[in-house]
Amino acid sequence: MKTEELEKQVSNETETKRKKPEVLAPGGTLEKMKTAILYGADACYIGGEAYGLRSRAGNFDYTEMQEAVDFAHEHGAKVYVAANMVTHEGDEHGAGDFFRSIRDIGVDAVLISDAALMDICVSQAPGLPIHLSTQASATNYQTLNFWKDEGLERVVLAREVSLEEIQEMNENVDVEIEAFIHGAMCISYSGRCVLSNHMSHRDANRGGCAQSCRWKYGLFDMPFAGEHSPVGAGEEGIDEPFSMSAVDLSMIHHIPDLVEAGIDSLKIEGRMKSIHYVSTVANVYRAAVDSYCEDPENYVLKEEWVDELWKVAQRELATGFYYHIPTEEEQLFGVRRKIPRYGFIGQVLDYDPETQIATVQQRNNFSKHDTIEFYGPGMRHFEQTLDELWDEDGQEIDVAPHAMMICKMKVDQPVKPLDMIRKQK
Repeated sequence: MKTEELEKQVSNETETKRKKPEVLAPGGTLEKMKTAILYGADACYIGGEAYGLRSRAGNFDYTEMQEAVDFAHEHGAKVYVAANMVTHEGDEHGAGDFFRSIRDIGVDAVLISDAALMDICVSQAPGLPIHLSTQASATNYQTLNFWKDEGLERVVLAREVSLEEIQEMNENVDVEIEAFIHGAMCISYSGRCVLSNHMSHRDANRGGCAQSCRWKYGLFDMPFAGEHSPVGAGEEGIDEPFSMSAVDLSMIHHIPDLVEAGIDSLKIEGRMKSIHYVSTVANVYRAAVDSYCEDPENYVLKEEWVDELWKVAQRELATGFYYHIPTEEEQLFGVRRKIPRYGFIGQVLDYDPETQIATVQQRNNFSKHDTIEFYGPGMRHFEQTLDELWDEDGQEIDVAPHAMMICKMKVDQPVKPLDMIRKQK
């Protein structure tokens, strides 16, 4: 091939391919973090034992954090640490030591929302990159430029911005943009909520959110002292208790829009979610992003990607604020329009290709004759009927009822360690 033709071909390929955004997944525990990376995440965000907003997540001590960073870097991935709490007097004590420690461990960046913590990080742990947390509610390009001038290299946008606003930001800033594309939505403004404080004395902005908006509430008419009657009672009344909870976000149908808007990092919410959830969602968005960026002109949304996400959905799904202001249709109220059909039952530990027997660790009850599905990185998956089942000692059993028990099963196709198993509910 002539040099001119080769250069033209390379140029055409470059134009065809798009800049590939980072797929950023939650790592609530070391197991979840490793799972996310093995299933396609380019980076994970985790929490330390202080300064974060998920006090009930399996937060990392320094030894676990070092293992997480080593594992990620060995797999060409990154680790970010969330230190995004709103600090009251005294909360900042020890922050300098914390930031120096995670910098020396090799953490790739820290997410902060509070200016006091940023100041401590810059002065006492120089060299540790800072990303602005979504808790700071960045919603316009002037704000993004302010934080860039302060030395931040990335801004995590508020969930309340539209795709049109993101496109305008990208035209007017020179800072990385990270945006949530899947997971829970907050009924308040990017987590700036005091409902949990009021209802349960747990501060949502200091790591203790009780998710009071997810509770069910009665609505009463109280015209006079001591009198109350439920609103909507009667033949035409409302049987369902009221909720203030939003449906979850999902942008799987709109990967081209996200990439073309110039978003640098596509963030999946869910440090409290299971390895079933993390592996499935990372797997799907990895496949979709790769497919579009490799050949945007011939990109087609695969229904199997959508089906996979519904297998782990906890609530209904919508597009949040990306295309319009959410209405009552994006609220959790009334009869659910779609219900998840699968439950996580186990993980493959080993596989013998000669006998076609897989050794698995049970995570939820399953029995012989169940129809089960195996899936793994790269969207590998198949279903089969479970016809042969043994315990760890080789004794034939009909059911695997004990949590985390080791058992063996005959499989129809080859599987790999860390493949997941689920079954239809």
